[in-house]
Amino acid sequence: MSLILDTKDIDKLIVVGDRVLIKPKNPEERTKAGLLLPPGVQERQKVHHGYVVKVGPGYPIPAINEFDESWKSKKDDARYFPLQAKIGDLAVYLQESSIEIEFNHEKYFIVPFSSILLLVRDDGLFE
Repeated sequence: MSLILDTKDIDKLIVVGDRVLIKPKNPEERTKAGLLLPPGVQERQKVHHGYVVKVGPGYPIPAINEFDESWKSKKDDARYFPLQAKIGDLAVYLQESSIEIEFNHEKYFIVPFSSILLLVRDDGLFE
């Protein structure tokens, strides 16, 4: 499934819940032996990898009300258990549970956090 978005600013995208927005890393076009791979080979693989662009707030935690008194003001502040992923991490994830979107003519994937198998955090990764 693919979705095309028309907005131009990535900051307008809000990732919800325990999901992560990932920009896929450019796939290898050749094998280690030097054979040229057809374009569809990479897309059919079950495991992909890419860079974390945005992270949702995390898993929602139910509010605990010690005193249920009608005269007190009720707070509806949502609380979340944060995710381990951070912007800039290299994530290895399962392709089958992700949703592909196109944003500014580039491909991104929305991946549930439970489908992320591994995170690589390296400060010098983009240098």
